[in-house]
Amino acid sequence: MTDIPAPAPAAEFWEARYRDSHRVWSGRPNELLVEEADGLAPGTALDLGCGEGADAVWLASRGWRVTGVDVSATALERAAGHAAEAGVGDRVAWERHELGPSFPAGSFDLVSAHYLQSPVELDLPTVLRAAARAVAPGGTLLLVLHAGWPSWQTEPPFDAVFPTLDGVLGELALPEGEWSVETRRTARRPSVSPDGVEGSREDHVWRLRRA
Repeated sequence: MTDIPAPAPAAEFWEARYRDSHRVWSGRPNELLVEEADGLAPGTALDLGCGEGADAVWLASRGWRVTGVDVSATALERAAGHAAEAGVGDRVAWERHELGPSFPAGSFDLVSAHYLQSPVELDLPTVLRAAARAVAPGGTLLLVLHAGWPSWQTEPPFDAVFPTLDGVLGELALPEGEWSVETRRTARRPSVSPDGVEGSREDHVWRLRRA
């Protein structure tokens, strides 16, 4: 495998990623968010790693009051523009945090974190435990993480340790009797490489309810 340059700090890496492209993501909400959150009663929501805002905008359009969080100022600027274009700009607040060193204050009826996986340093167990603490009583924690590389990825671009369903639950260290597991599953979805090679990718999904 070709040697990979030492990674930049998280904020620098992600800011460069967004500045180097007119748009990084599709602008559509994550399918697993739609599947898992569509039936929840709207309240307050925290979207961790919101990127260009598609998930936050989808939630806001369904009546949620959302706080979208990302490390990249450029991503947050695009997300605010997306929300304004969708007519929900007044329902979303945007905050910049390098999760771990800082974390949004408050408690929320839904805390959603999709694909908080990074080629640069991220203390994921600490961030996920903070996410769980931010869930209000009766609220929901929704986590989605890649379970492995896409089927067409024959040479991974960097070393990565992917989570397991039981491993993440163990790392959360949730107080016994305070939480119920409503979803714990692996979802397979189509995935197409940048060169157009068709394949698939598996994601792990956890939806937990706080008592």
